[in-house]
Amino acid sequence: MTEPDLIDRARTAVSDRAELPGMSLMQHLEELRKMIVHSAGYIAAGMGVAYFFNERLRHMIFKPLLMMGQKANMLHPTDGLNFAIKTALYGGIILASPFVLYQVWLFISPGLYSHEKRYVVPFMGATVGLFFTGVFLAYHYVLPMALPVLLINFGKDFAMTITIEDYMNFFLSVILGLGITFELPIVIFFLALFGIVDAGFLWRNARYAVLIIFILSAIICPLPDPISMCLFASPLLLLYGLSIAVAYAVHPKRREKKLAKT
Repeated sequence: MTEPDLIDRARTAVSDRAELPGMSLMQHLEELRKMIVHSAGYIAAGMGVAYFFNERLRHMIFKPLLMMGQKANMLHPTDGLNFAIKTALYGGIILASPFVLYQVWLFISPGLYSHEKRYVVPFMGATVGLFFTGVFLAYHYVLPMALPVLLINFGKDFAMTITIEDYMNFFLSVILGLGITFELPIVIFFLALFGIVDAGFLWRNARYAVLIIFILSAIICPLPDPISMCLFASPLLLLYGLSIAVAYAVHPKRREKKLAKT
C-alpha cells in the first residue's frame, strides 16, 4: 500500500469523524428530556387507543382461559376497573413501542457515522419484529400448552379460584417475558456498538451464556418439566448465536476496518 493511499484513507476517516457533532452535557440532557417527553406522549396516545379497544383486548387476553371453560374471579369491586387500566397501560406501551424506539434511535444517532444512520429501518424492523415474534409464540403456543398442564394435570385435585389479577400477572409474565427475551440481539447490538462487548467475548463466555439462558428459561417457562424448558431455551440459544454475528458486524474495530477499506 502506497503512502498516498494511506494519506487518503486517513483523511477519509478524519472527515467522517468530523461529521460527529460535539455535544455538551447540557445538550445531551436536553436531548434526553425531549426523548422522554415525546416517548411519554406516544405512550399516552397508545393508552387512549388501547382503552378504546378494551373489550377486544379483554376477550383476547382471557380467550386461552375461556377455551378451557374457566373464568377469572373478582375479589374486589375495583378489579374490573384495575384490569381495564392495566390493559390500557400495557397495550399503550406495546402500541407506542415503535415510536419510542425511534426516539431512542434519534437520541443515539448523533454518535453514529453518517453511513450508519441509514440502519434505522433495519433496526426498527428487527426490534419490533423480534418482540412480536416472541409475543406470537407465547400467545399461540406457550399459553395454550401451559394452561391445560397447570390447571388440569397439576390442579385436578384442587378447587380452582383464578382471580383477575393473578391471571393478568401470569399472562403478562409469559407474553412480555418471551417478547422481551427475543430482544437479546438488539441489546447485544448496542453493547457491541459502543465497544462494551465483542464477538470474541461472547464466544469465549458462551458456556456461561448457555447456563444463564437455561436459568432464565426455567424462571419464565410456565411449564415445570425439563423438556418444555429446553424447548423454551432453544430459540434463545439461536438468538445468542445471532447476537455473536451482530456483535462482530457492528463492533467499533470492525467498523473502522470497514471504513479504512472504502
